[in-house]
Amino acid sequence: MQRAAARAPGALLPVLALLLNAFIWGVSWWPFRQLQHAGLHPLWSTSLLYAVALLGLLVWRPRAWQGMWRQPGLWWLLLATGMTNVGFNWAVAIGDVVRVVLLFYLMPGWAVLLAWLVLGERPTRASLLRLALALTGVLIVLWPADGMASVASLGFSAADALALFGGFSFALTTVLLRRQQHVPGTERMVAMFGGGVLMAGLAALVGGQFGMVEAVPAVHAGWASAIVAMGLLFFISNMGLQYGAARLSSSNSSIVMLTEIVFASVSSIALGAATLSLRTLVGAALILLASLLAARSD
Repeated sequence: MQRAAARAPGALLPVLALLLNAFIWGVSWWPFRQLQHAGLHPLWSTSLLYAVALLGLLVWRPRAWQGMWRQPGLWWLLLATGMTNVGFNWAVAIGDVVRVVLLFYLMPGWAVLLAWLVLGERPTRASLLRLALALTGVLIVLWPADGMASVASLGFSAADALALFGGFSFALTTVLLRRQQHVPGTERMVAMFGGGVLMAGLAALVGGQFGMVEAVPAVHAGWASAIVAMGLLFFISNMGLQYGAARLSSSNSSIVMLTEIVFASVSSIALGAATLSLRTLVGAALILLASLLAARSD
């Protein structure tokens, strides 16, 4: 009994770390939109805030970048993390946010498949049940009020493809974090922050050549200070993600992070961007139940 009680805090910490990550991402839609209104495209915002986070990390741990040469697998993590940010943030900028989030959060399905292929984690009946429970909650929260007719009328767009791409990349990120759990945390952070800087910046430059992404506006104290603040928050978020994902199975990590939907829903209601409904409460309850079951199983 005492041993079980002693293990409980240690088992809970990875879940709490992922919940912190989910909270920061769940409310990040608002500052990204405010920055976009100020003329700064989300891709540029992403690249700049990760540059701030990376700079802060290298000031704190100047030699952390050397791990990129000692651990070739970190380059895959860099690419996966960068593609996650490109897919999700660009999709939110050009598409219907609800539809984008719904497609992005097919991510747990990708995670179960990738964990099987990359890590050899064969899905169990329990993990599939928790996955089904969580996805049911997501569908209840995000499904349009008028049902299938609304979804079908929108058609499949570039934003949809970007959201699916981002979700797949995020699932790959969680799998690679588990595979690279032997690598020091600061070295993993260099890869993840570097991915945000390089991939988002490259996508912004390419998009700018085709008139899809506006150039960076003149530096203004307002948006510059917001970028610094977001860089700090995403630094904390990343620490939570890698700590939790490295200690839970990939499928359970993905399910716990679905609580981002709850945080996004609550924040949008609080800011007057949505209304509270019974459907939202039921869906949120299912997501939280799946996360609790995931925590108890690991």
